[in-house]
Amino acid sequence: MSGRIVIAGTGVAGATAAQTLRREGYTGEIVLVGAEPDLPYRRPAVSKELLAGTTPFQRAVLKPVKFWADNAIDLRPATLVRAIDTDSATVRLSTGEVLGYDSLLLATGATARTIDTASTRAHTLRRQSDVVALQAAIDVGGSLLIIGGGLIGCEVAATARGLGAEVTLLNAGPGLLDRVVPPTVSDLVRDIHIQHGVVVENSVTTTQLVDTAAGVTATATDGRTFTAAAALVAIGSVPDTALAESAGIAVNDGIIIDQHYRTSAPAVFAAGDATTAFNPRRGEFERGQHWNTAMADGAAAAKAILGHPAAPAEIPWGWTDQHGLSMQFAGWLHPHDDLIVDGAPNSRDFLAIALHDGHPVGAVAMARPRELRATRTLIAAGEPWSPNRSLAVVRAR
Repeated sequence: MSGRIVIAGTGVAGATAAQTLRREGYTGEIVLVGAEPDLPYRRPAVSKELLAGTTPFQRAVLKPVKFWADNAIDLRPATLVRAIDTDSATVRLSTGEVLGYDSLLLATGATARTIDTASTRAHTLRRQSDVVALQAAIDVGGSLLIIGGGLIGCEVAATARGLGAEVTLLNAGPGLLDRVVPPTVSDLVRDIHIQHGVVVENSVTTTQLVDTAAGVTATATDGRTFTAAAALVAIGSVPDTALAESAGIAVNDGIIIDQHYRTSAPAVFAAGDATTAFNPRRGEFERGQHWNTAMADGAAAAKAILGHPAAPAEIPWGWTDQHGLSMQFAGWLHPHDDLIVDGAPNSRDFLAIALHDGHPVGAVAMARPRELRATRTLIAAGEPWSPNRSLAVVRAR
């Protein structure tokens, strides 16, 4: 198959799509462009190994320069798609060049959600370029105020403590990681952070973040103030849909795609953090915001572009490393789901399975990677959970 496929975005979704196109036998041109000046890299390392300084950036790179050249993938870092003309099937790049395409894949990812602040000491962490500034702030100031108790906030809290900083973690929700784990596990995460010297404050909504003589001060809705030398705003991400919107492509908290990764525009596909798709298990549209999901999306979108049959959709999964401990999660966990727990969370060796209407829909585990993988298989099967079923079924898989 010949022609030209343009991929906008050099994150894992775009990079994986380019590699998959070649593996699937595509012989035409592949142009892979992205805003970052670096080679495609493992973004999860940003809040952990790269921030800690324990891994050089070169080890986080997905593939060396030679790989892209050897596979005839025209990789163009520091280059943006500025505009799409779906009528003429062309894109205009930030270099001024206009390229025609047979298919276009939007893998534009997401940007860090921010709050309204004029503080010069407030940081976000999404890219490799953010790491140096945050490292310097931690090294110089010795204290860090983190706004947000999600994955990035918790991982940075652990990393910053490992670097010797005093850390205060302000979380607007009732528990840390409450978007991906049930309350009992959220309590465990809080306890682990406290044991390592992190000050954790749940149910704190920040209304103001300003520079003061002491550093940067956050004011909560109840009037309390919290001050540190620097602050990290880690309150989630916003899908980068501006390019799609300017081209008239349908967007609703993400670029809307169908089960074949098609957008509302002909020959335009999308994958990764920038997209939203209907989840029949939940009966709603939702974004996938994990590394593994974006990687699977990139591979599946490439096959869809080529018209090749795709494997069944993967059950999303991810992991987090904090204070030397690893936790894995899969599927979709909601606070009101029923929970079946094997082991004790406080022992840091457990598997918790979430049931929705009697069906396994999510899981979280520590020290049980094999069992978590088996639970993903059960979730994918979509069979109801029998009250008489033993968790030994999971352990045996």
